[in-house]
Amino acid sequence: MKFLVLWKLDLSLLSPHVAAAVARMAAYARPLERSGQVAARYHIVGAHGGAWVYDVASNAELERLIALMPVYNFAHYTIYPLADMPDGDETGVAADPGEPGSGPRNRTDPALQPGPARNP
Repeated sequence: MKFLVLWKLDLSLLSPHVAAAVARMAAYARPLERSGQVAARYHIVGAHGGAWVYDVASNAELERLIALMPVYNFAHYTIYPLADMPDGDETGVAADPGEPGSGPRNRTDPALQPGPARNP
């Protein structure tokens, strides 16, 4: 199960303890990245926080890993479950590589074909 976890520091709590917690985040992340539990992590430019993609076996595992974050008590979290996007082959709809954004409806619906304006 993959989750996008956005965390943002609560700036009203800014203190030497918070700064120390932020400094420990990289060390916290390294073993999780090696194990595959953290698939990616990013700093959000202009924000005081980050975006991490977790790949875990359960909601309980995700909750445990978030609770172990050094910034856990100093941040707010937004969590989104992620789902793989199917390829055209998986949906039964083949994309036309020569026509960006075209799907079967665009090729078969005369009202959506380019050409002179039509009056209904």
